[in-house]
Amino acid sequence: MSYRTADSLPPVTLDDVRGAQKMLSGVARVTAMEGSRHLSQLVGAPVHLKCENLQRTGSFKLRGAYVRIAGLLPEERAAGVVAASAGNHAQGVALASSLLGVRSTVFMPKGAPLPKISATQDYGAEVRLHGQVVDETLAAAQEYAAETGAVFIHPFDHPDVIAGQGTVGLEILEQCPEVRTIVVGIGGGGLAAGIAMAVKSLRPDVRIVGVQAAGAAAYPPSLAAGHPVAVDNPATMADGIKVGRPGDVPFRIIGDLVDEVRTVSEDELATALLLCLERAKLVVEPAGASPVAALLSDPGAFEGPVVAVLSGGNVDPVLLERVLRHGMAAQGRYLAVRLRLTDRPGALATLLGVLSVVDANVLDVSHVRTDPRLGLTEAEVELHLETKGPVHCVEVGQALREAGYTVID
Repeated sequence: MSYRTADSLPPVTLDDVRGAQKMLSGVARVTAMEGSRHLSQLVGAPVHLKCENLQRTGSFKLRGAYVRIAGLLPEERAAGVVAASAGNHAQGVALASSLLGVRSTVFMPKGAPLPKISATQDYGAEVRLHGQVVDETLAAAQEYAAETGAVFIHPFDHPDVIAGQGTVGLEILEQCPEVRTIVVGIGGGGLAAGIAMAVKSLRPDVRIVGVQAAGAAAYPPSLAAGHPVAVDNPATMADGIKVGRPGDVPFRIIGDLVDEVRTVSEDELATALLLCLERAKLVVEPAGASPVAALLSDPGAFEGPVVAVLSGGNVDPVLLERVLRHGMAAQGRYLAVRLRLTDRPGALATLLGVLSVVDANVLDVSHVRTDPRLGLTEAEVELHLETKGPVHCVEVGQALREAGYTVID
C-alpha cells in the first residue's frame, strides 16, 4: 500500500474537525479545564490548564488515532493496522483499534518504558520491539505494512489524525470562550495544527503559541527555510515531542496559522513538571509540561486569558524520579556538594552537625577514602541535600567553608 505525499492529501477544514468531534462523542473524554492561581499570578492574567493528561490512555493521541481508523474502508479494516511509537500514540492506536474491532500491531523501541509496553498490550495491541530509536521503529512498521497490507497509522502526518486532535481546540473554545492565547507543545505538529485549524477558523484573534524542547526543535529552522528540515540526533527528556522532522501536512497548517514557536530548556521542562505536580496536583509528562515551561520562562509574553494544553501524563516512574530531582535542583531545592575532611572517628558527625545548624536535610552520603588525589588522612564525601532555595544553597556553602571544609566545585 503506497503512502500518499502531503500534496496529494486533502486539506483539513473546520467541518472535518466538527465531524471528528461527533465521531469521538462517547469515545474520548471532554477533559477538564483547571485554573492555576500560581501561573495566573505570574502571567498577570487568568491561566487555565487543558488536562489531556486525564484523557483515556493518558494523552490526546486517542482522538486522532480513533478518527483515522474509523475512516478506513471495510477492506482496510480487515487487513489490520500498524503503528510505531515510544508510548502515547501506541496506546491511542491500541485502544482505538480495540473499540473498532480492528487488529493492531504496534512497533516500539527496545528501550521503551515497561509501563508503556504493558499498557499498549493491555489495550489489545500486539507489541513488537524493534530498534533503539523511533526512526528505526518507524521503518520497521512501514516495512511490515508493505509486506502484510496492514494500514500504517501515522502519529501526526495525516488529515484525519489532525482533525481528531483539533477537537481539543473546539473544547477549549467551549470551556474558555474568552481565551486570548493558547500554548501547546509541538513534536511532529499534529496537535498544534489541529488546534490552530479549529480555533483560527472560529476565532482568528486568538494567538496560538507552539513550544518545542530546545534539543529537538525542528520547527524554527523549518519555518525559516519554508519547508520541513530534519534535526540530527534530537535529544530531550520530553519523548512525546522528540521528533526530528516536522510532518508535511501539519507543517503547512502551522506555517499558516501558528503565530509563534518557542523553545524551552531541559531545566525549564523539569521545573514545569514539578510545578504541575506540586501546585496543580497533576501528573504530567515532560512533553505535556512544555506549555507551562514556556509560561514560566517568559510570563510577561502571553496575553490572557491563557490556556496551556497539558498533552499527556504517561511518564515512566523512573524518569519521573529523575526529573523531579532535576527540577528541585533547578529551583535550588536540591544540592549536591563534594568536600574533603580529615578521615578520623566523629568527622562525619561533626560535618552533619554543621548542616543541621543551617537546616539542610541530608538525603544521601557517599565516601571515597582510596584515591590518588587524597592525602593519607583525607576522605572525600559527597552529600545530597534538600534545601529551601537558591539563597539557602549559598548559606549552606558558606557555612561549610566557615567551618573549615574544602568544598570541591
